[in-house]
Amino acid sequence: MYGELGVKLVQHAKRTLALSYLPPYLSEMVRAVTQEVKELNRDASAILEPFANSFNPSADPAAACALLVDHLCMRRNKRCLLAYHRTRTDKLEEMCWNGKDILEQQQQTMAVDPGNRAQNSTVATDIGNSSSLSPDEEEYVRQYGGLLAVYKGHWTDIDLTGSLEPPNDLFIDVRVLEEVGEIQTEYGAINLRKHSQHYVRHGDVERLIAQGFLERLS
Repeated sequence: MYGELGVKLVQHAKRTLALSYLPPYLSEMVRAVTQEVKELNRDASAILEPFANSFNPSADPAAACALLVDHLCMRRNKRCLLAYHRTRTDKLEEMCWNGKDILEQQQQTMAVDPGNRAQNSTVATDIGNSSSLSPDEEEYVRQYGGLLAVYKGHWTDIDLTGSLEPPNDLFIDVRVLEEVGEIQTEYGAINLRKHSQHYVRHGDVERLIAQGFLERLS
């Protein structure tokens, strides 16, 4: 039935909002919804063809009703496609502002989640690698990240991607989740080795916490 796949795309987009990562791109479903729109457009054209651009809805209510249904179905499918892609681009932009390496993170997500990868094997085939993004999304991330870097470059003394909420504590306890190495702070160098714990100034590690390298301890 027309419209069912479009609804599934919207439901998938709604679930994406609650996730910390971006699920694999549903290329097959997107293509199927796009094909539905083309079929509906062909049906509408076939209905109008006998009238030779002189269609009067009041003279043929049945044809007018069929055209209305086709038009509404096409419009609904298009809105579902727009909602699905808008949700994903909003998620990608949010991750860019959080300073995450999106392409690397998506590859890691596919690697550690074989169930998702198996269910969306067509995605990996279409893209040609293990990323959960479509080729267009990968290009969008690269260009958006470049624009963001240029924008932030005008204010090198301000962290535009930092939290807008002031920290409750100036110094915090953190645990290193991923190997970071040595970083320079106002109080000297700190070697952030994996599984080590440190008592550091919040501002010095805020970005590393947002990127998932460190975990704040309560």
